[in-house]
Formats: sequence, C-alpha cells, structure tokens
Amino acid sequence: MLELAGIIILGILAQWVAWRIRVPSILPLILIGLSVGPLSTFFTVDGEKLIEPIYRANPEGLGIFPDKYLFSFVSLAIGVILFEGGLTLKRREISGVGPAILKLITLGPLATFFGGGLAAHLILGLNWPISFLFGALVIVTGPTVIAPILQNIPLNRNVATVLKWEGILIDPIGALVAVLVFEFIRSAQGGAEFTTHAFVSFFQIIMIGLSMGTLAALALYQLIKAELIPNYLLNVFTLACVLAVFVFSDLLAHESGLLSVVVMGMVMGNLNVPRIKEILSFKESLSVLLISILFIILAANIDMKDIHIILDDWRALALFAAVVFILRPLGVFISTWNSELKLSEKAFISWVGPRGIVAAGIASLFGITLTSEVPPVPDAEFLVPLVFMIVLGTVLLNATTARMVAKLLKVTLDASEGILIIGANGAARIIGKYLLDNNRHVVLIDNNESSIKKAKELGLEAFMVNIYTDDLGDQFELLDMGYMVAMTSSTDINEYAVRKYQKIFGENGTFRLITPEELKKSRPEIPQQGIFSYTDDFLNLNEVARDYPAVNEVNVSDKEELEQLVKRTATNPDTAPLFIKTDTGSLEVIPPILDGLTVTDGFQLIYLGKNQEKAPAE
Repeated sequence: MLELAGIIILGILAQWVAWRIRVPSILPLILIGLSVGPLSTFFTVDGEKLIEPIYRANPEGLGIFPDKYLFSFVSLAIGVILFEGGLTLKRREISGVGPAILKLITLGPLATFFGGGLAAHLILGLNWPISFLFGALVIVTGPTVIAPILQNIPLNRNVATVLKWEGILIDPIGALVAVLVFEFIRSAQGGAEFTTHAFVSFFQIIMIGLSMGTLAALALYQLIKAELIPNYLLNVFTLACVLAVFVFSDLLAHESGLLSVVVMGMVMGNLNVPRIKEILSFKESLSVLLISILFIILAANIDMKDIHIILDDWRALALFAAVVFILRPLGVFISTWNSELKLSEKAFISWVGPRGIVAAGIASLFGITLTSEVPPVPDAEFLVPLVFMIVLGTVLLNATTARMVAKLLKVTLDASEGILIIGANGAARIIGKYLLDNNRHVVLIDNNESSIKKAKELGLEAFMVNIYTDDLGDQFELLDMGYMVAMTSSTDINEYAVRKYQKIFGENGTFRLITPEELKKSRPEIPQQGIFSYTDDFLNLNEVARDYPAVNEVNVSDKEELEQLVKRTATNPDTAPLFIKTDTGSLEVIPPILDGLTVTDGFQLIYLGKNQEKAPAE
C-alpha cells in the first residue's frame, strides 16, 4: 500500500515541479523513478530497491505486480495514452499545414527509422529486427515534451508552427510504425525469420487492428450521437470501450490491441463526435495520472545492469550522438529542402527533437514482452536502456540549451506583440478584426460556441476554451502573446484571467474592462488596468458595438486636440475610444492621464461607434 500511494504522490509532485520550472514532466518522472529504483540500491540497508515493480517470491515479499501483471498494466496504460493521442490527429490539420511539415512527418520518420536501425546495427552490433525496432521507437517527439520548451521561448511563428504540428502529428505515426515493427518480430516467433507464417501473422494483426479500431469508433460515435449514453457516464463508458477493444483485439490476434486503439482514436478524432471535448478533457486528466505512475514504475524497473549497458560501453554514447547530431538534422534538412524556411530556422528545428512518453512507454512494453519470450529475442535486453538513454538525453539537452541556441540562431521574436482577447462578444470581435487588419496577431477565446463561430467567420483566430478548466499555457497558438485584454461580461472571469495569466501572456500589458461598480468611483479610484474608455463597462461597449459596429480613425495634430476627442468619444453614448495610432502606425492604449503623452501631427484617435466630425478646437 505504501509503495502504491508513494508512486501516485511522487508522480503528481513531479508533474507539479515540471509545471513550476517549465520542463517536460517526463524529466522529473524518470529521475524520480531511477532514484527509487536502481539508484536506491546504493543506500538501502539490504541493497534492494525502494520500489520494486515486479513481485518476486521471496521472504520479504518485495514487488508490486506479480508475474506478467506489470506487462498487462503497461499495455493498458499505453493503450489509453495512444487512444488520446489518436484523438488529436485530424485530417484537416494534415491538409492545412505546409509542405515542410508534411515532409517532416513522412520523409523525416523514414530517415530516422532506417538511419536509426542502421546506426544501432553498425555501432552496437544489434541484430536487424531489434535495430529497426529501436529506429521506429526514436521517431516520435510528441507535444508533451515539445510544449514546455516552446512555451518558455518566444520563437518566431514559422519555427513554432513547424515544431508544434510535427509534435502533434508524428506521435501516433511513430507509435504506429513501432507497433508494426514489433508485431512483425512477434509474428516471426521471436527469431524474425522471414517465413510465410510471419507474413500471414503480420498482416492478420494489421487487418484486425484496422478493422477493430474503425468499427469500434463508428459504433461508439453512433451511441453518443443517438444520446444513448448519459452525460455522467460518457467519459467512463468511453474508457471502458477503449479497454474492451484493446482486450478483444488482443484475443483475436495477439498484440494487435495497441494498433486497434490508435486507429479507434484516429477515426473518432475525425468524426463530428458530440461532446468530444469532454472526452478529450477526461482522457487528458487520465493520461496525466497514468503517465505519472507509468514512468516512475518503468524507470524503477530498470536494473543497474541495464544502466551499465550504457555507462560501460562508449558505443552507446556514439549511438546517441548519431541520433541527435546526424539523423535528426538529416531528416529535417531533407524534409525542408526548397521550403521557405531559412537556414537558421532549419538548424534550430534540427536541434529540438526530444523524445518523449510514447517512445519510453512503448519501449518498456516491448522490452518486457521480448525479453520474457522463451527463448528471449536476441538483443532485446538492449532496447529499454537505449531508448531511455535517448529520451532522458534529448530532454536534458533541449531543455537546457534550446533558449541559448534559439538566441544564437536568431529565431526568437524581437518582442511578443500578439494580443490575447478573453471573450468573443460583439465588441471583442470588432476590435479583434481591426487589430488583425492592422497586422497584429490576435487570438480570441471564449466558452460560447456561437461567439467563436462568428469570430471565425470574420477570419479571426478563435478557440472555445474555459479558462477555469483549460490551461492556456498549453496552447501553442499563444506563444507570441504579449498583451492580454479581458473583456467578458463576467467581472469574476476578467479578474481571474488577469490574476492567473498576466505574467504569461501580458508581459507588455494586461487590461480588463472596468465594472459597473467601478464606474461609480471617482477617476483616481478607477483601477489602472481599465482599457479603452474609463467610462464604458461591458454593457455600454457592446451596446455601441451593436448599434454602430464600426471602428473609425480621426487625425489629430496635438495633445490638446487629442484630449478633446478622447473626452468627447468617452462621454458620447454612441462612441467609445479604443486606441491611439502614432505617426509610425503603431497602436497604443489610451493612458488614464494624457499629460505625459507627446502628440505630433500624424497621430490618430481610434474609436468604436458612430462616425462623427471632430470637435472644434477651442
């Protein structure tokens, strides 16, 4: 009981630490697993691990999972994680991305697969099947390891977009390749002879995996669409279906369960499934818990002899260098040939290629299976330590050097100029459209589906998000946000957004609408976070947007003229001042007091509402 509770507590603690120091969670999870596993044998009295995943019949009764139950737990956990990964793979994402990204998820994996297999065979002398299984396992990067790195570095949009979509799309693709290679090894009865039986078993696994996954996804889709599953059972019912598909597929064709759940997730992700956001949210939470448990257990299951395979043989380091410094750049430069990416951008993308959860998890799963065969598959004992070396090494390398390399290659943004608007109401949409037309990157978020749809119809980038339950820090689209404006109808939401996200997205400025209560206060008492008019709350601003949905520009020549216009538009019920446009074309927020502002000819006041003539100069 103590060990099980300890694993969960340590796992969640590792997730929290990773969030606080902004590193991939896999790093502290593996380090904790190694500390309570093989490394703990150096300081325990009896030389045993603090946590022993596999139960062994002995007087002390050490261990958690008896016999092959660890294999069963790892299999089911990886199945759930891969199903969640499959849900994120959308056809529209593939068709909408650039040629460089499409090549990165096709030519890139091929270069890594064949290059990794060749390197493992030539450098370490592993047999061909295990070598190519290693090559397949090191294909994947994954958003869970890319995201914390990108969120901490203000990369330019080209680089951030390429790394984002490669991480999302290559996860299930790499897993699929690894599963297929593994199934071929298994179908050859552990010896990998290219026999008729091997080919028949291999294609049987593929056909069952594809058909089971597709049929299960369609069946679950119809049940949800017909509202035959109550809302409170939706998430756990989906989980039960995933586990049932995994187990039943495995009964039909041994080891086909992983392929089935990947396909099931991919198919469901591309159907218009009602309430899929709820399913995704639940699966993400479950995946966090499973990942936390899984990687501590898997790292703890490593023995010191496995670590010595890496430490005592310089060829392991040579293999790491080949994967990181040869295969990754080779795949990137082949994939981005004749693309619009600059040489410096290609070089940075080549540098950032941390392997993650899918690689380590599936390697452990396959390693347990292949080494437990009778007789064991030759060289299978090298699989887990080598993949863990790649995972831990690449995460450490990229997490510690990515910022320095980005600055050296000059692929960072000069400044975070993006504008995040919390709320997609009528006024927010009009203002966002004006900012977009003035070459600013604008993102609107709201939990109202209708408002988001209207924003997208205007060509705005908009997402349906609940800021209380969704972590905006995980959104790749918000990497270049430097300004944040909270302008929802809820005072509580506006204040919560400012309090939680101003350091992340509002480094250049954080603003919110003033409340009706604040409107009653004297001008010096009004919070300085108020934006636009200090005499308009949400209701006033949206009434103006409803009656006169237009943004106007008025030229001013000096500060006195600007002050008159600001006062006039602020007190007029049909108008609301928004920004000041300088003579260089940059947009500035109207300060509460204009005394320190220098205004020259060529400045403009930007206001929302009814077009009107300028007030006559006094």
